[in-house]
Amino acid sequence: MSERVARLSSQRAVVIFGASNCFMCHAVKTLFSELGVSWAVHEVDKDPNGEDVERALAGMVGRTPPVPAVFIGGKLVGPTDKVMSLHLAGKLVPLLREAGALWL
Repeated sequence: MSERVARLSSQRAVVIFGASNCFMCHAVKTLFSELGVSWAVHEVDKDPNGEDVERALAGMVGRTPPVPAVFIGGKLVGPTDKVMSLHLAGKLVPLLREAGALWL
């Protein structure tokens, strides 16, 4: 993981690396908002060093484009399919609570 991605991903309990025009990024943000999670987003297409961040994320998630890439508690959870799988299995909310992103 690049030093910059590590720093950015640990700034809040939930950090979403996305792009401003990415529908799946919007879907992930909506899910977290509906769960009552306060999240931070880092939009790589608005970052002057976004290409470097994207390369680092692509290596971590194993695909391109690498967004959305979701970090919970500073740890990579993965792209949309991983987040949704955790949610459908009932494992996302406990993970969010453990990271301090949910209080109830």
